[in-house]
Amino acid sequence: MLNNFVAPDLYPAAPEIFLLVMASVIIFVDILAGARNRWLLPFLTIATLVGAAAITATTFSEQSVLTFSQMFVDDALADMLKLFTYLAVIFVIIYSRGYLQARGLDKSEYYLLVLFATLGMMVMISANHFLTMYLGVELLSLSMYALVAIDRDSVRATEAAMKYFVLGALASGLLLYGMSMVYGATGTLEIGGVYQMLYHGAANKTVLVFGLVFLVAGIAFKLGVVPFHMWIPDVYHGAPTAITLFLGSAPKLAAFAMVMRLLVYGLFEVALEWQSMLMLLAVLSIALGNLAAIAQTNLKRMLAYSAISHMGFMLLAMMSGVVGDNRAPAFAAYTTAMYYTVAYVMMSLATFGMLLLLSRKGFEAEEIADFKGLNKRSPWFAAMMLVLMFSMAGIPFFIGFFAKFSVLAIVVATGHTPIAVFAVMLSLVGAFYYLRVVKVMYFDAPTDTAPLAAGIDMKLLLSANCLAVAMFGLFPQAVIQLCKYALERSL
Repeated sequence: MLNNFVAPDLYPAAPEIFLLVMASVIIFVDILAGARNRWLLPFLTIATLVGAAAITATTFSEQSVLTFSQMFVDDALADMLKLFTYLAVIFVIIYSRGYLQARGLDKSEYYLLVLFATLGMMVMISANHFLTMYLGVELLSLSMYALVAIDRDSVRATEAAMKYFVLGALASGLLLYGMSMVYGATGTLEIGGVYQMLYHGAANKTVLVFGLVFLVAGIAFKLGVVPFHMWIPDVYHGAPTAITLFLGSAPKLAAFAMVMRLLVYGLFEVALEWQSMLMLLAVLSIALGNLAAIAQTNLKRMLAYSAISHMGFMLLAMMSGVVGDNRAPAFAAYTTAMYYTVAYVMMSLATFGMLLLLSRKGFEAEEIADFKGLNKRSPWFAAMMLVLMFSMAGIPFFIGFFAKFSVLAIVVATGHTPIAVFAVMLSLVGAFYYLRVVKVMYFDAPTDTAPLAAGIDMKLLLSANCLAVAMFGLFPQAVIQLCKYALERSL
């Protein structure tokens, strides 16, 4: 056996190896540095992510590279999504630092769990095998369960973590069962191998479709779409806002990668079957997300329902790739879905960043009422929040508008006009709860006159984040071309 062992090429997985080594280094640094040098932890975490980004850039190749017995793939899509993920996590750490310090939560556990969650996302993004995908999903999920419960004195956070854990375990079971049925139908666990078996008609279609149902259910949970959305509002609300910021941003990129790897790279030959499932999930998510958000007075819960609706829009693009025997729209549809995911992550980072900006020691800014009179306290950040709310609502000319417009354009182009009209009508309904935040900021008297206590680094980065939402609305082609480039060299 040992004589037949072929050493894997470690170079394509260099960013993951580097991140894992640095996480181990941070453990020792925490032990040796002590409480006085706590600033080293965020510094080393950000340095680790920057280093991983530099390594990812050096491993870039226009050709897909497989390693670890074809279980791990390094391609343009993986590299692009990883770079977006590093950037999102760096923003999360900088936004969260003041909030965590004020509550005594800036411990090594937080930074380690963030790095391990990031490692899980990286593995998901590069998975070319069902087992690799499952390992990435579990590493991300277990890290997130612990992060949600990181404030051990908070009953609300502990309750949210328990709900997340129980429902997450159920979703993992569904996903694993679906993978086992696909294996039974095709005889392979390799994602590329599944595609080849389907392409040559060598799979058991009946077993495969049953497995597909369970796979889509597991994916739907990770995306947080109806009817697997139950955990989203409670976890968003119950977790400390810094953790909600993380949960609502970077993992969406990994979830998109999961959709692409499993459904497009592996099961494209049965696209019509899974597209019909995604259509149902998308329509229900857009409807429930927008209608339920209207009744919310807590901004974190409102943004949770908003996230359900936004992921529904992403699925609308995914379900437009194949029309009958016509596969021509597939590339444009998946490019649009990726663009929408990146745009949503950008908006979500800034919106939760605004909640952290208004929070201070002993005060959680999470109710819509907490934004009353923000224009009188800080006209600049009131304007930034206005940009974010307009963008989330899909009002021109911000990145959210062009993201929704791109999705609706591909949906109409592929003959699903009634669904596009339905989505537009519900987006108009959804605009109400976003504009309510703007009304509160500009037309209500302030109930809190305390100055914004955040550090200058956070204020500058948050401003840049909000301005990027506006700028990429005026020049959307920059992000669209990046997404197109990644998919052109990977599909």
